[in-house]
Amino acid sequence: MKRAIAIIGLTGTFLLLGGSRLLAQADSSLQTRHIALFVPLYLDSAIDPLGNYRFDKNFPKFLNPGLEFYEGAQLALDSLQSIGAHLEVRVYDTRSPKRSINQILHEPDFQRTELIIGQVGNSDLRLLADWALHKNIPFINANYPNDGGITNNPDFVMLNSTLKTHCEGIYKFLQRRYATSKIIVFRKKGASEDRLRNYFLDIEKNTASVPLKLSYVNLDEPLDEKQLLPYLDSTKQNIFLAASLDENFARGLCQLLAADARSYPITIIGMPTWDNIAELSEPEYNGIEIMYTTPFFINQAEPWVKSIQQYFKTKFYCRPSDMVFRGYETTFRFARLLQQYGASLSSSIGEKKFRVFNDIDIQPVFLNKQNMTLDYFENKKIYMIKKLDGSVTQVN
Repeated sequence: MKRAIAIIGLTGTFLLLGGSRLLAQADSSLQTRHIALFVPLYLDSAIDPLGNYRFDKNFPKFLNPGLEFYEGAQLALDSLQSIGAHLEVRVYDTRSPKRSINQILHEPDFQRTELIIGQVGNSDLRLLADWALHKNIPFINANYPNDGGITNNPDFVMLNSTLKTHCEGIYKFLQRRYATSKIIVFRKKGASEDRLRNYFLDIEKNTASVPLKLSYVNLDEPLDEKQLLPYLDSTKQNIFLAASLDENFARGLCQLLAADARSYPITIIGMPTWDNIAELSEPEYNGIEIMYTTPFFINQAEPWVKSIQQYFKTKFYCRPSDMVFRGYETTFRFARLLQQYGASLSSSIGEKKFRVFNDIDIQPVFLNKQNMTLDYFENKKIYMIKKLDGSVTQVN
């Protein structure tokens, strides 16, 4: 309850901002740079016309992601102000019924925008990407792991890597660690599972190294131990790859394998959706190495991470979510790049400067290898995370 009350206190700040400006100005000799931040704040859902919070002491979950991303962005602006940045940042609530994104894009003040940062979904992606291309300014898609069918747009940048990029990262990791091992790929029937298999088959076909020894096994639901026993060997490390995005499938598979951990040494590699399954750190999953990929890894030992955690503990009596760190990192990194390169930012978007929490690796994507047209930029850095007996570490 303390957390809800504390964050409700921020809502008044949002009322003052709703489509207005956050200023981080310290040195008038610097040229002011203009940034637009699109976030789903749901202000009109949370606040009535008289400025009263609608949900009393409750705090609906749908408000969290946008609010937390914004709070991270605000902290980044505080940091930028402390180092002399000169910015004008306009914040737009993508869930406001009063102004559509299309209306915002045609407002006179918006025409000065030099950088767009968006925590947006598929419905808003195309509008912002098309406008960025028209104006030749970068649009940083901070959260949505899909290109939304966007092509031939060198001003569109995806930070949350696509599923194909995750598969490439998994395949390379397995090549480094288990190049000569037989790897069983557990899957179930489904369209997304077929897509994953096609990704791995395509990667195998085009790899410059020795292809992995992947053996695909379809499991029937509900899962049971009898289906897994033929693939368990007590004399060696058993390497399994779970090629399904279904979180329930992941839980069931890991539970069954954990029950066999005393007799069989087991390593299982899963999908990026496993980052959402907090219970994989609970005791019932002890005994097996559980791994999965993510483009965003928060190292709890880093000073900046500790500083933000202490701020949230002191002010909100809670721990910051990953979305807070995402908002901070995206805003700080790309505002600094804009500050340095100005109108030339598009041609310098892949610079590895101003690292915050993650080693972002922005690379061009060419969907059509025949005509080699640059379709967009994507973060290709993938971290492999390991959970073992409750501990969480990053592995190379």
